[in-house]
Amino acid sequence: MPPIIRKASRADLDILIDWAAREGWNPGLDDAAAFWAADPQGFWIAEEDGVVAAGLSLVRYGEAYAFLGLYQAHPDYRGRGIGYALWREAVSAVGDGTIGLDGVVAQQDNYRKSGFAYAHANFRYGGEVQCTEPPGTELVSVSPVHVPMLIDYDARFNPARRDDFLREWLKPLSTRESFALIRNAEVLGYGTIRACREGHKIGPLFADTETGADLIFRKLVTSVGAGRVYLDLPEPNAAARALCDRYNLKPVFETARMYRGPVPDLPLGQIYGITTLELG
Repeated sequence: MPPIIRKASRADLDILIDWAAREGWNPGLDDAAAFWAADPQGFWIAEEDGVVAAGLSLVRYGEAYAFLGLYQAHPDYRGRGIGYALWREAVSAVGDGTIGLDGVVAQQDNYRKSGFAYAHANFRYGGEVQCTEPPGTELVSVSPVHVPMLIDYDARFNPARRDDFLREWLKPLSTRESFALIRNAEVLGYGTIRACREGHKIGPLFADTETGADLIFRKLVTSVGAGRVYLDLPEPNAAARALCDRYNLKPVFETARMYRGPVPDLPLGQIYGITTLELG
């Protein structure tokens, strides 16, 4: 019997995030609600004998762009083609739109066979950070009044708007906080830090200038009392790599941003931290 492939439920998403933790991907403690808000129809699973055997996310941002992540199979069901059958059905459902993903090195050849082309490397940096809180009043804790302007600002750094996702992602939680650099009522950058299974991750970290990125980074880190911090950055951004060097963050692992369809023209020099490897 072939596997049953269907859209995932909210409870299924919790399973996929737990699997991601088991694989060492270190998801955030409260990622699921924001992931689900991005696209409740964007999660898929394959079942065999009533058991979740494989899953993935393929979240759509508008009609022309989607992002693929969380692609994994339970160890008991690997090597049987279940994950690939799920992949084919989910990808075919998107149609001709552009799809992005962040692929681990070992799988990049397989993604190329499915029509994905390499755009650039991403690196996760991590380490124990010690820094001082930046002075001044231009760095503000994000509240609901700031969200519309941050959604507009965020649109510069992604192939499509992410309104529903950001409305949830930017909600302050005990495990997640966001800060924006605002000068004369203009957003010059923003970032989010969230508690993960290990330490904290910063993402996104977008800024118009290297100085602005440094200020936001320090504000985020000091807001959680320093400790172990991770940052996923696009390798072409030399200023982002320099920021990591400044604060003793070291490369942990590498992925590749790949696209099926036209490669979006994104301002990589102002992307200091990717939001998540699961949703782009």
